[in-house]
Amino acid sequence: MLGLFISNAYAQEAAGAAQQNPIVSFIPMIAIGFVIYFLMIRPQNKKLQEEKNYIAALKKGDEVYTKSGLIGKIHGLTEKIVTLELEGGTKVKMLRGTIAGPATQLFEDTTEKK
Repeated sequence: MLGLFISNAYAQEAAGAAQQNPIVSFIPMIAIGFVIYFLMIRPQNKKLQEEKNYIAALKKGDEVYTKSGLIGKIHGLTEKIVTLELEGGTKVKMLRGTIAGPATQLFEDTTEKK
């Protein structure tokens, strides 16, 4: 009968020893959060900021390409609208946010010369 009570005491002691500090159990989730931030969120925010700065610095005469695939020179600018002059003198009005980047970036030779 006494052995029955002693074994219960050991079982309770083992269960109490297995409990950890609640902060320690959150460390893996915190580490995953840091990894997600530095590998996904931070680079995306940096890219968006660079794009925003480029769009703000546009000026008349810049040759650009749009997200829809048009290539042309900027003929006119307003706060929200860009007028692109395409080949053949066609002028197209587009939202400023649809500008993707400089057209020279499209024609850079990325292959290494041997």
